[in-house]
Amino acid sequence: MAAGSAGGNPASGTIIAFPGQGRAQVGFDRLELQKIMDLYGRMVAAGQWRDYAMDFGKDAASFAAFRRAAERPHARIEKRPALRGKQGMWTLFGEVGQVLKRGHELAGVLVPLERRLLKLVD
Repeated sequence: MAAGSAGGNPASGTIIAFPGQGRAQVGFDRLELQKIMDLYGRMVAAGQWRDYAMDFGKDAASFAAFRRAAERPHARIEKRPALRGKQGMWTLFGEVGQVLKRGHELAGVLVPLERRLLKLVD
């Protein structure tokens, strides 16, 4: 068989899944990540945040922002697509884990953090 021809040859363009990797993980698309990182950059410039972490699981993706790396997150943004039809797939959590805002749109969920940023500038 020639290279690139159809068949069982992995080089033929057939995609083979790794064992146990059948479920897709939740992630952020480019525009979502751009909004989150834009806010992160402005909070870093204001001296409020210094570090961040991202976690991608099969049920949810989260972005956590820290004042210092050794403490719990100052804010956590979570995307949980299973809640899309209910209260919205976006949730903003505060420092002690309380839900600050839920919604269907990322921009609306980020409003409390945007307000905090505006107060810092005044």
